Amino acid sequence: MKKVFIEETSKMIGKVIELYGWVASKRDHKNVVFIDLRDRSGVVQVVGGEEFKNLSNEDVIYIKGLVKKRPKNLVNPKIKTGAIEIETKELKILSKARPLPIPVDNDGYQIDEDIRLKYRYLDLRRERLKRNLIYRHRLIKEIRNFMDEINFIEIETPILTKATPEGARDFIVPSRLQPGKFYALPQSPQQYKQLLMVSGFEKYYQIARCFRDEDPRADRAYGEFTQLDIEKSFTSQEEIQKLIEELLTTVIKKLFPEKKIYQTPFPKIPYQEVIKKYQSDRPDIRKEKNPDLLAFCWVVDFPAFEWKEQEKRWDATHHPFTSPKKEDLPLLEKGEYRKVRADQYDLVLNGYEIGGGSIRITNPQLQAKIFEIMGHSKEKVKEKFGHLLEAFSYGVPPHGGIALGLDRLLQVILNEKSVREVIAFPISSGGKTAVMEAPSEVDEEQLKELGIEVKR
Repeated sequence: MKKVFIEETSKMIGKVIELYGWVASKRDHKNVVFIDLRDRSGVVQVVGGEEFKNLSNEDVIYIKGLVKKRPKNLVNPKIKTGAIEIETKELKILSKARPLPIPVDNDGYQIDEDIRLKYRYLDLRRERLKRNLIYRHRLIKEIRNFMDEINFIEIETPILTKATPEGARDFIVPSRLQPGKFYALPQSPQQYKQLLMVSGFEKYYQIARCFRDEDPRADRAYGEFTQLDIEKSFTSQEEIQKLIEELLTTVIKKLFPEKKIYQTPFPKIPYQEVIKKYQSDRPDIRKEKNPDLLAFCWVVDFPAFEWKEQEKRWDATHHPFTSPKKEDLPLLEKGEYRKVRADQYDLVLNGYEIGGGSIRITNPQLQAKIFEIMGHSKEKVKEKFGHLLEAFSYGVPPHGGIALGLDRLLQVILNEKSVREVIAFPISSGGKTAVMEAPSEVDEEQLKELGIEVKR
């Protein structure tokens, strides 16, 4: 006798097996009672009698039973186990379930999202979300397999780091050991991965958790998100683009064979051209919006700087570590910042930006110049980025990289309406964590220990 997942039962006709799961539904035909038993892998019909009378939907049970073929006229082609059923030999009720506050037997789109996130542990029982998370697991697994095959090393970088001006607001964490000082959660592993290039790890990647205090959108998770982070020494824009194209075509072909990639190699469209043609730097280049068509394209030749009118200063379009194009360096020296192009490349899929990268600045003097253009004083640069500039003085290889937003990539591939549909416990559009109802107040004693006073 073997304990199995439901998806395995079709291959075990004639055997007595053990199953564990939830009662998805019950059909009482007086002398015979049918239930659909559900586990992570699927649903199977179980046949019983009087012992099933007291079962309710979502009760957790143990079944020992005989796997039997269904009569041909009773085969259910809609489910993988539709050709078999389980004849009960023994039943144990492991946990009774109260009536659920939300239904879990439909797609869930019609239910208010705040209610779904409050009961996310129930919401995740629905088939659609279970499928999404299984695809997420498989996507990350295949990415790791691919990166390992081409000799990249996965290296974790710190979550508690330093607040630096990189484009978005930081989440900050108070230090108990150094009162009055704060860590920041990383907006990306940007500086650490560049330091790894200085360290001699020429091919790095990471499935990285990133944190940004940005306003929420349907295609952007508030607070935290997951990205595939890649950095490579002695490389070029073209080489990184080719790597990403091979990665995505390989993984999509394996996991989503029903999907068709619109064009390979992915087309490259200059920023000025894409703005003129599509009025957006995130173009959907499909002629027909077929949901199984994946149209990737690169947007290149971005302006290196943008003018912040409210702040009366220049800012980096991408981030301050992006190298200007070599041929535009004379324009930089002349102060013609508006004309300078960045060695930057964004990856767009069906009208969504799913990744961005660049060749990095490795010349300490040029890096200092960029910070100066952005309005940072020499003292501020030394305070915030002195560690990176010093590292570059000890022998730094030319390098570049890219980051792909895995939440958004999966959202687009699965045709989901929101990025929150592919995350197990996302933060709501109002900034509250699912189930836990954070942020929350903390005890006065804990604040006192940190040297913090909250002004009401």
